[in-house]
Amino acid sequence: MAFTGAAAPSGPPMANPIAVVGPQFCAPYPVDLIIAKKLMTLAEGSFAVTDVNGNVMFKVKGSVFSIHDRRLLVDGAGNSVISLRQKILTAHRRWQVYRGDSSDPKDLLFSVKKSSLIQFKTELDVFLAANTKEEVPDFKVKGSWFERSCTIYLGDTSNIVAQMHKKHSVGSILLGKDTFSVTVYPHVDYAFIVGLVVILYEINEDRKDND
Repeated sequence: MAFTGAAAPSGPPMANPIAVVGPQFCAPYPVDLIIAKKLMTLAEGSFAVTDVNGNVMFKVKGSVFSIHDRRLLVDGAGNSVISLRQKILTAHRRWQVYRGDSSDPKDLLFSVKKSSLIQFKTELDVFLAANTKEEVPDFKVKGSWFERSCTIYLGDTSNIVAQMHKKHSVGSILLGKDTFSVTVYPHVDYAFIVGLVVILYEINEDRKDND
């Protein structure tokens, strides 16, 4: 039976699943994720991604001492899902994301860059690997990182694929200030969305430190 989108939270249903990392990360219902930045970043991971019941779905491991800023997204079992690498010496702070632990151009899945050099609000352009001309982004991230309120859109449209919001709870106070939740819309690759949120975090941390 085809999914008609009747149960979708809002916005038009996706005609085709958006499987950037893999179809196994697409669910026919909205997926709510809790992303918590850990204070001990040199331990086993700098972020933990859980579902609303507290089950670990992903961890983000950072490689603090490497020349290329590099992050690795692993699943709950510790398998590499995607590797995120910042290109050094690019004006727009471009990140490139590869399948698994690869850095081979043939394994490139997508890249992310700031829409413009000077930004008061957050705006990122996301290009899938096949979009080599990069004239029109495949996805856009817009919002206020300071408020932890960002929305991810399909291309230059108003179709929302995911929304991020700050998490206020007793648990988030205990976990630290950088705890937020992301709602991923039905049939949208939630591993891809987690990768975007991690890059969003890194770009804004860079800006805080350097700009």
